Amino acid sequence: MYKKAYGIIETIAPVHVGATAGEESGNLNLIFRDQFTQTGIIPGSSIRGRLRSEVYRTFGEAEANKWYGKEAERGKPDSTTESLVKFEYASLLWLPVFCPGQPIVWVTCPRLLKRYQRIAGDYVTLEDGKLLKTAKLPANYTGSQALKPLDVNGKPKLFFNFGFLTIDKTEDLSTWFPLGEELPAVVVADDEIAMIHDMALYRQSRVALDKEEKKAKKGAFFNTEALPEGSILVFPIALKESQEKWQPLNKSASGDIYLGGLESIGFGHCYLTLKEV
Repeated sequence: MYKKAYGIIETIAPVHVGATAGEESGNLNLIFRDQFTQTGIIPGSSIRGRLRSEVYRTFGEAEANKWYGKEAERGKPDSTTESLVKFEYASLLWLPVFCPGQPIVWVTCPRLLKRYQRIAGDYVTLEDGKLLKTAKLPANYTGSQALKPLDVNGKPKLFFNFGFLTIDKTEDLSTWFPLGEELPAVVVADDEIAMIHDMALYRQSRVALDKEEKKAKKGAFFNTEALPEGSILVFPIALKESQEKWQPLNKSASGDIYLGGLESIGFGHCYLTLKEV
């Protein structure tokens, strides 16, 4: 039997978790994405690897192997062991987007909200005493009460790079913010989140210079994309029954963590909060 738990990731710096394409593909460092919404994800293997390395550094290899499984040894079949902790991928819940006049609006869609409801629905209690799994999803183009009204009718009208988006109504969306604070936010349709997501990504061009001249080395000019600072992601955890308590963050339920690559140039800093562990 497994005990369910979940984790919340808040990005403090841009986060790049993805594959690196070669020169023949245009030198792009692209992030991993959900196949349906085309929004960024952090694979469970990345979360597991980071937490495993922390346990390995603090408590040693035996403790890391017990909770996260023993790594395979070359030439030795069946050398791996089953982990006591299972991770699914972390999906976006709220994505921050620049919006003149706000100046930041967090955006989501019904599909992303449904995944959060499935993960945390049995644990989050609403003000009326009911569980999150019974809550009705907000309708498309519903804004939070933290939005600033911009038009003459008092309804918020948001301007993104692709045009204006009119908010049909505003309501309290604090239920859908796992960290408690209701932010300026809007729910858009499932078929619109990919376009907004591409507009919101952090992008940076990087270059390695030749040692003798101030010019790029051959094949050393490339672009990187990352989830922006302020993104909120959620992922489920399954804990196998054990006589000992899982303590992944040095006996704490929350703490700073680095995920993905490019840490040396300021990427990957996140704050991880574990619930129901």
